[in-house]
Amino acid sequence: MTDRETIEVYNAHAADYAAMTQSEARDKQLVAFIARVPPKGAVLDLGCGPGHSAEEMARHGLTAHAMDPSPEMVRRATSRPGVIARQGSFDDLTEENLYDGIWANFSLLHAPRADMPRHLAAIFRALRDNGTFHIGLKCGTGCARDRLGRFYTYYQEDELLGLLQGAGFTILKINRGRGKGLEGSVSDWITVASHA
Repeated sequence: MTDRETIEVYNAHAADYAAMTQSEARDKQLVAFIARVPPKGAVLDLGCGPGHSAEEMARHGLTAHAMDPSPEMVRRATSRPGVIARQGSFDDLTEENLYDGIWANFSLLHAPRADMPRHLAAIFRALRDNGTFHIGLKCGTGCARDRLGRFYTYYQEDELLGLLQGAGFTILKINRGRGKGLEGSVSDWITVASHA
């Protein structure tokens, strides 16, 4: 994500976002993700926000790396026990064959649609053989800014699955739901667990 306005919203609302996402550490999908990673495996929380999920990964004995373009979010993630956090955009994921799992929970939805195939290819390269990948996005069509000014790209299920399979991923599980975001609106969402 390189959209300056979106990054500035997260910098300005970091405390509110951290409070709203605190329960993510108990998310059933995160529990399942951790279970798919080998003991002491290396994981990346891509678009980590305040680092709740990365901290939970570290608490389970994983080597938890985290990356986010917002300096304020990185500051918060760095303060969490066991989390190795750095500032960077999706294009800064250049590692190859390094991670046993990559968790991109409602972060890649801030990337332009045209960039998604490139980002998924980079994630695939960064994963070891059979590495696990989790992605969460909001459902819909087109792209728009929310009331806070954050840029979003929305996806239909078929489009997302096609992109994942086109990048080489094997689909494991699909979850769907509905929830309220930081700016108060309720959206349908989809998450997909897959492996390289």
